[in-house]
Amino acid sequence: MTVTFGGYTFINPEFFLLLLLLPVIGGWYYWRYRQHYATLRMSSLQSVAHITSWRGRLRALLPILRAFAFTLLVIAIARPQETLKEEEIKAEGIDIVLVMDLSSSMLAQDFKPDRLEVSKRVAAEFVSKREFDRIGLAVFAGESFTQCPLTTDHSIVKEFMASLKCGILEDGTAIGMGLATAVNRLKDSESKSKVVILLTDGVNNAGYVKPITAAEIAREFDVKVYTIGVGSTGEAPTPVSRRSDGRYIFGLARVEIDEQLLQEIAEMTGGQYFRATSAESLEQIYQNIDQLEKTEIEVTSIRRYSEEFSSFAFWALLLLVIEISLRYTVLRTIP
Repeated sequence: MTVTFGGYTFINPEFFLLLLLLPVIGGWYYWRYRQHYATLRMSSLQSVAHITSWRGRLRALLPILRAFAFTLLVIAIARPQETLKEEEIKAEGIDIVLVMDLSSSMLAQDFKPDRLEVSKRVAAEFVSKREFDRIGLAVFAGESFTQCPLTTDHSIVKEFMASLKCGILEDGTAIGMGLATAVNRLKDSESKSKVVILLTDGVNNAGYVKPITAAEIAREFDVKVYTIGVGSTGEAPTPVSRRSDGRYIFGLARVEIDEQLLQEIAEMTGGQYFRATSAESLEQIYQNIDQLEKTEIEVTSIRRYSEEFSSFAFWALLLLVIEISLRYTVLRTIP
């Protein structure tokens, strides 16, 4: 039987029973002291009350030093060990491409500060959780391109994501182009699981690849597509035009998301469609996808033990040497 205490595992804990001898030894020491040193009865101690001796005070510590030494020796023979644990991790990651809409409507302010900033933040949090996966980033508006190829360097992915802004592409919503770009990045992947997470807030109105055609290609290459429609219901403050200096003019516009199309794409590829009407619901959606797409991890634990009795034995012997040295030199008594 072993006992674990204070970070140590004791192989022979039965030796701790020896500590029960401490009060017995203490009693014997007190009895021997009374026998060895006679008691001098005086009518009054007032005349010597002011006399103090540093040697007398230090001598009272000698039994304590011996008790500590005994305790440390008991701990040493109880054989303390430290457990050094190592893990060998074999992970079969998933290849994931995030596809993000950069059309001007992503600046709508029904999310605070806007849909794009919230989508970037939540997606970055998702990336941080996928420790063993290769992740890429594709963007689309009226056209599409790969912002970051598949990589395990998630800091790079998050840097690219943080730099995303509306206006760097021709305006529009080319959902088919965005999906086709992501599938093109995944088609040659050797990963057993290939996933696209496509986020948009509008209706397909641009591009030369139809969304259903892109979904059929994804299905052909065993790419699973999760689609997310982001935007509140009703009307929202949305860019309706743009000034000559590039700044957007906002006005109330109806939120229009082609949910039927997004649901069809997801069903064709074995994925799911989600609707995010708030920042909180978008966070929950990414958590759901994180649970659905679990990375297969094989962990092998290796335990190594280090014997730690030597340090306890060393300090015990050191205390004994100090105690004996003091007892028979500067703290020696006569008789």
